[in-house]
Parts: sequence; C-alpha cells; structure tokens
Amino acid sequence: MSQLDVISVVDDDGSVREAIESLLKSVGYRVELFASAEEFLKPGARQETVCLILDVRMSGMSGLELQSRLTASNRSIPIIFISAHSDENARARAIAAGAIAFLQKPFSEEALLDAINACLDSTVDGAEPEQSV
Repeated sequence: MSQLDVISVVDDDGSVREAIESLLKSVGYRVELFASAEEFLKPGARQETVCLILDVRMSGMSGLELQSRLTASNRSIPIIFISAHSDENARARAIAAGAIAFLQKPFSEEALLDAINACLDSTVDGAEPEQSV
C-alpha cells in the first residue's frame, strides 16, 4: 500500500466510523470516513480507495446497492462488509458479488485487520476474493 492509498469506511454510525479509524490509523493506514453511500459516490471522494469497509444497512442507499453501483461503473474496489444484523441473504449476495469478507458486529480487531490484508493482497496480485470471516 502506497502512502497515497486510502482505506475508506462507509457507515452511518459515527461511533463505528471513529473506532475503525482509530484502529486503522494506529497501525499506519490512511483512512477516509463517509457517513453514507451517497457521500462516498460524490465525484473525487474515492479516487485513492484501495479497500472499502462498508456497512450493509444504512439510511438511504444500502451497502449492497453501493456495491452494485460500483460494479456497474466498472470501479473495482475490494469490499469488506460489516453488519450488526445476522442476514444470510445479504451475506450471500455480498460474497457472490465479489466482497472479500462479511464481518458480523461486533468483530475483533484481528478479524478486521486480516480482512484488510486480504483486500490489499487482492489489489496487488489480482487474487480471487476469499470467503467471509
């Protein structure tokens, strides 16, 4: 990961965004936070994003809808989904559409960092996405 690369976090819960930001900055990652999928889609907002941590259920556009839009626009960003809801249908859809991981809140710091490493590995060597953690 170069110094220009960013891990973007899209979650409508400010405390979740801040906790993830604190963890990722503590291990040396550049992080950008977005309160909604719509905010993430604004022009120029995601240019350096190499890994996207994305909540499934948000007010407005859902994480799954954002994943679909990115795919339709040929913007390939490795995605880690996070969710407070146990929803096997959403998990299956996310993984089938290419998500690297689907983490159930609360998740461990180690699980998130392992998923981020899988994201970064997929951008480096074009590896196939792993299944959910």
